[in-house]
Amino acid sequence: MKEKWFLLILMIISVPIAGELNFYPFRDEFRVSLGTPTFFLFLLWLRTPSPYISGLLVGISVAIFRTGLQAFLNSDWNWSASFHHHYPVFFYYLTYGIVFTAVRMNRHHNRPLIVGFLGVSIEIAATSAELLFRYTSITEMTSLTTWNQIALIAFFRSFFVLGIFNIVKLRHSRAAEEQQRKENEKMLMLISELYEESIQLKKTLHNAEYITRVSYELYRSLKDVHQPGLDDLSQKALRIAGQVHEIKKDNQRIYAGLSGLISHDSDYMPMDELVGIVLRSNEKYARSLSKKIAFSLKNDGEFPLCHVYATLSLLNNLVTNAVEAIRESGYIRISVIRSGDDIVISVIDNGPGIAPKHQDRIFMPGFTMKYDESGNPSTGIGLAYVKQEVELLHGTIRVQAGSDGVGANFIITLPVSQIGKEE
Repeated sequence: MKEKWFLLILMIISVPIAGELNFYPFRDEFRVSLGTPTFFLFLLWLRTPSPYISGLLVGISVAIFRTGLQAFLNSDWNWSASFHHHYPVFFYYLTYGIVFTAVRMNRHHNRPLIVGFLGVSIEIAATSAELLFRYTSITEMTSLTTWNQIALIAFFRSFFVLGIFNIVKLRHSRAAEEQQRKENEKMLMLISELYEESIQLKKTLHNAEYITRVSYELYRSLKDVHQPGLDDLSQKALRIAGQVHEIKKDNQRIYAGLSGLISHDSDYMPMDELVGIVLRSNEKYARSLSKKIAFSLKNDGEFPLCHVYATLSLLNNLVTNAVEAIRESGYIRISVIRSGDDIVISVIDNGPGIAPKHQDRIFMPGFTMKYDESGNPSTGIGLAYVKQEVELLHGTIRVQAGSDGVGANFIITLPVSQIGKEE
């Protein structure tokens, strides 16, 4: 609401000022200025108040401004003569607002040619109203040359304003699209994290099912052995089976909710767009850590549409690890190559690298070489998850030294049929 009032006041102030940038095409009292294009632009942009009210307010503002300006500049100012000279402009802007409302201009914003020609017609109508009050002789208004000039000026001013208006709309549209793209990428990254959690939760469900079955089998075994003291143990085994079963049921409900958020059938995107999302996300992450990291991407070959969440979760884990491994500055190179029926993804960094003795252990759950400032270790499940997911997709993952002999190079090889969907 405050913004609308601000724009209305800005219009009332700016139109009279823009009107002072003018010339006199007919060598008399009738002027052509930038006031009309400014007013036209505001009317196209503002939806409230009504163009009729805007025309009334601007007409009064322009008439008062011109009269006051003349009084300020001329010491021998005559109020009556000045009012007679400037009052016709009030009817110009009033008529402009009335006709603008009558033709319902704001319904045609998506039809620029119609807006342009309606703008010409509105200006001609407003000019006619001003001339009716400015000239006493009808012959002065019926000159063909005069109307040719009026029509030509109206044409150029209206389409000039239309061009500016469409440029502004285009910039706003692009800004809105960019904001929407960022929101979509943020949502995709969030859902990819949920996808990772769903994979872990599914594994937990299998473990819970196994523990339930084993506990129940233990209960049956203890129940069949008739020895003193074993009844209590059998009951404990039965309680363990029941409690794990309840945990499994709770996890199943959570997994069902996550599965409803994550569609595994239709969420496919081009590989280059997915990698772009990962790059932009990790560029922001690197800046938040005050690290200067140069990111680069190499694509080679034709790729099918790839599963969004599986691809994002695998790539983001590796690239985020690389960002955290680099101390202050460095580079991260992502390579995605189509090799026959496989897709080979490589993430190379020039961080401290991985010692040979650790290369066989980094994919073990819980193993980590990352510690925070307080010396607390990370969870050590990121690479374990990546390896697990890669193997579920019938692929392989390995690590070696970077291309320059420094840093690390993680290489994932995945069958196209498992990660992608051919168009």
